[in-house]
Amino acid sequence: MRSDTTIIWELLAVVLYFTVLAGVAIRSYKRQLSDTDFIIGDRSMNFWLTALAAHASDMSSWLFMGYPAMIYLLGVHQAWAGIGLLLFMFLNWQLIAPRVRTATETYNSFTFSSFFESRLGDISGVIRVFTAIMLFAFYTIYISAALVGMGYVLEALFGVDYHVGVIAGILIVIPYVFFGGYLTLAWIDLVQGIFLLIVIIFVPFYVLPSVGGFEGIGQALTMQNLSTSLIPNFQAKTLFEIFFLTIGWGLGYFGQPHIITKFMGIRNVSEIGKAKRVGMTWMFFALSSATLVGLVGIAFFKGSLPVASEVFIRMVKQSFPPFLVGLILCAVFAATINAMSSMVLVLSSSLTEDIYKRLFRKRAESKELLLVSRIGVVFVSLVAFVIAAGKVDTIYGLVLYAWSGLGASFGPLLLLCLYMRKINKYGAWTGILLGGTISALWPFFTKNLPIEIPPLPPAFLISILSIWIVSLLTQKKSSLSEI
Repeated sequence: MRSDTTIIWELLAVVLYFTVLAGVAIRSYKRQLSDTDFIIGDRSMNFWLTALAAHASDMSSWLFMGYPAMIYLLGVHQAWAGIGLLLFMFLNWQLIAPRVRTATETYNSFTFSSFFESRLGDISGVIRVFTAIMLFAFYTIYISAALVGMGYVLEALFGVDYHVGVIAGILIVIPYVFFGGYLTLAWIDLVQGIFLLIVIIFVPFYVLPSVGGFEGIGQALTMQNLSTSLIPNFQAKTLFEIFFLTIGWGLGYFGQPHIITKFMGIRNVSEIGKAKRVGMTWMFFALSSATLVGLVGIAFFKGSLPVASEVFIRMVKQSFPPFLVGLILCAVFAATINAMSSMVLVLSSSLTEDIYKRLFRKRAESKELLLVSRIGVVFVSLVAFVIAAGKVDTIYGLVLYAWSGLGASFGPLLLLCLYMRKINKYGAWTGILLGGTISALWPFFTKNLPIEIPPLPPAFLISILSIWIVSLLTQKKSSLSEI
């Protein structure tokens, strides 16, 4: 039974941490003067802000809970997921960041949909509606998964009711997204990104000597019959599994609006190279340390941990005094809130720009759109809360499902919009719908396959082919509609 003193010290650390974040949000409130400031920060971010905002808003609690759990359960070869993320995020910086920054400024676009619409000359509004539908479908699932994670963490840490923990997550996120917007989130991402990197590096190296160092980890891996190598064997099935593990997450980077919009906000394209170096360095150390968390956990718990996703939380609680436990576990909150708040902002911005302004109030003034954006924050959060209230257990599965859907819906179209001239709105409509729908339905029709194939690779491939083929088939129709 945990003492009241222990809980008080942990609570004190958490309250202290979030008081600092609230101060940042309040301080930045007066800087959000228009909808442009709120949605994209008036394209004024420096390379440090861009780098940490892009990467810290990416990982969520997956960095502390989902990914280490994979390593803990299956061993070293699961690190291919991290390798795939590193590879494709590097490609994201190389292939997407410079072009999307230049293109969206050229078209004066603040969101994915407005860029697609302007780039493809779709005056019908169909692209905006399709984009908003896919964003709403997958982001509400993504956000609800983050709330589920926060509910479980608070339940494990303080013993509070799960639903109280979910409500606490909502009450933390809404205020600083509502008052601050894009720039506030960027500054908070910067502060929390540095903090969570320090934590994810410090904890496994602090605990490592107590399990016998790397030799102790090796012995534990062998005793529990877990993989000790990145490539356990060279059987075809194993190699296919490694391949799909690598691209099953990595491909999604090309279509994640909450990450891509960070590229759009940098003040100068020439600074993207610096941002890439800072961001990729952060990501390398974060993922390497998260891998070590899972490996240390194998030796630390010796297979006795009932819930694998709690490997980091339980390790911290058994290794540090109460105040430090509370402070360190704020890093889990930080990662979750970084991702969740960025998603809420993107989705509320889409509802404002793509639905309200496009369909209802085309001549709405800036202050009116800013108000609608903030109302959208509350609306999106409430919908996600309703989903999270169901206490879904498969957090990892929900995140992968939403990540795949977003990546397949928008990644192929974004790549082709930036690199291929002869695509049109008809191809775009088809690609968004097929990519999102196939990704959404794939898990329900592939349960009996001999090899587990994640939804993103096939949905991404079908989407990119459909955009290209339909654009070719409707080339004459598209030309006539432009006359």
